[in-house]
Amino acid sequence: MFTGLIREIAKAKVKGDRVVINAKYRPSLGDSIAVNGACLSVVDIFDGGFMVEVSHETKRVISLENYTGNVHIEPAMKLSDRIEGHILQGHVDCMGEVEKVEKLGEDYDIFIKLPKEFIKFVAPKGSIAIDGVSLTVNEVYSDNFRLTIIPITYKNSIIKEYKKGRRVNIETDMFARYIYHIFKKDKNYSWSDIDRVMSLW
Repeated sequence: MFTGLIREIAKAKVKGDRVVINAKYRPSLGDSIAVNGACLSVVDIFDGGFMVEVSHETKRVISLENYTGNVHIEPAMKLSDRIEGHILQGHVDCMGEVEKVEKLGEDYDIFIKLPKEFIKFVAPKGSIAIDGVSLTVNEVYSDNFRLTIIPITYKNSIIKEYKKGRRVNIETDMFARYIYHIFKKDKNYSWSDIDRVMSLW
């Protein structure tokens, strides 16, 4: 599990089925670490960094072109850690596409397009992870949504590199996915059934 709070901006390079990462952070072999939001396993450690493995399935759903250059890294959380972002699994749902970046005063509004089958998991004022960063959704449209990025997030993330057309890793809200999966199978739930399920969260 992760929280969407970036530990470090590291330098990465794709090498076959591995990503070589130069970073200050020192993991152990086998550790889980989110790289641009994708949970990957540490398979080698060297002076100044480490390597993670990228499976065929992971390559299919992530924006692999963004694993050369600056990347976000976040080690898996401990049970004793504070959750200051939101709960993430490091399971990228799909790639989104940056449609527009607008500077509004000191903030930036970013519009991101999603495949339509995933927009149902995005809610206004809900949480979403973009390249592993925990963010709040402002508005949701038919196939895209709007985020507002405050200066400290913009300065300390690779979001400052975003341009129109860039693909980004998206992890939608875990609870939205689970609730949708539960209710799509049976449309005959009563409100008491819904209340009971919601109380479990």
